[in-house]
Amino acid sequence: MSDSTSHSPRPVSLIVTLSVLVLSALFYVVVQRFYRPVSAAPQNSAAENLPKDHSLDWKATPASRQAALAELLEKQAKQAAAYAWVDQQAGVVQLPIERAMDLTAQHYGAKK
Repeated sequence: MSDSTSHSPRPVSLIVTLSVLVLSALFYVVVQRFYRPVSAAPQNSAAENLPKDHSLDWKATPASRQAALAELLEKQAKQAAAYAWVDQQAGVVQLPIERAMDLTAQHYGAKK
């Protein structure tokens, strides 16, 4: 059974195929005309353009980064185990983590 009203899909497929080819060619031309790759220095290259005040010297070598990390971790460990004022006028203090957990457990345990 053939339907006399059906049309061949051939013209539509030709138009779509040509459109895709034209768009691909246009994309290729635009990329060739405007794309300019920028060469970037590798991550492990020597540090360049550091500020004169040497505030970024810790980034210069793996050894200096490791030393800066060790110093930071030591500072944080001391801070986590010490009492200190954060804002004395507001009454905000810094507590060791263990003490803060004990106080929190006592506070919320008493409310039950």
